[in-house]
Amino acid sequence: GAASVVVGHPLDTIKTRLQAGQGYGNTLSCVLTVYRNESVAGFFKGMSFPLASIAVYSSVVFGVFSNTQRLLCQLRYGDPARQPVLADVALASMVAGFISVGIGTPVDLVKIRLQMQTQPYIQGNVKLKPTVPGFPVYRGPIHCFRTVLQKEGIAGIYRGVGAMLLRDVPGYCLYFIPYTFFCAWFTPDGCISPSASSIWLAGGVAGAISWGTATPMDVVKSRLQADGVYLNKYKGTLDCILQSYQKEGLKVFFRGMTVNAVRGFPMSSAMFLGYELSLKAMKRDQTETNP
Repeated sequence: GAASVVVGHPLDTIKTRLQAGQGYGNTLSCVLTVYRNESVAGFFKGMSFPLASIAVYSSVVFGVFSNTQRLLCQLRYGDPARQPVLADVALASMVAGFISVGIGTPVDLVKIRLQMQTQPYIQGNVKLKPTVPGFPVYRGPIHCFRTVLQKEGIAGIYRGVGAMLLRDVPGYCLYFIPYTFFCAWFTPDGCISPSASSIWLAGGVAGAISWGTATPMDVVKSRLQADGVYLNKYKGTLDCILQSYQKEGLKVFFRGMTVNAVRGFPMSSAMFLGYELSLKAMKRDQTETNP
């Protein structure tokens, strides 16, 4: 999980700036602007909180997914170790996506607020709060979390939860199902388990598919969570969708899609490879300890 954050965060920053920021143009222009104004450190803004919480988040997602599969196989076939069918994988993916939102929403909110807080806010006829746009509002992730909690309460911490549910429940289906399919496809007949290269490739392809297709709701979630650094422009998920569509058209919901898909490959490769190799290592230790 930690490896996936380090690998993917620079592109995540670019994706968030493209989706919720202003005046960046295309992806290359955004990269150059961030580097020119904030140097290399600008690409890693807001990374510490996801990095610190990714172990818990990944444990929940993969733990819920694998244990739900085992439970379904136990209930349906009487054997928790049986190979799950597509319907089992889909249901386990949806449950994992639903549960993950509880942990993921506050983490994403803090990350996005830290990524977006130095961005100039351009909005006519709006009386801004005392903080001057372009200067940091939050001193760090803990200060950000505490400030949002004090000013906006629990609802503020979970701002964008509806959009995140609409992104992650189908998103995890398009994450685990392609991974399971491609892993089996890349593994030669007769092999008991997939090789490291098969896991890496299957995980990367699954990540690119999942993040690419999740982009429209990811745009809405990013806008909702970035909204609030200076003022609240959107009343909720539907209002954000309507306002974005009215002002910028349908194309706004596909902003950052290329970055999302490209970023999804190395992130998911690292995530699945770390997961599978960790499991193998722990199972080997258990076998050696308890012959």
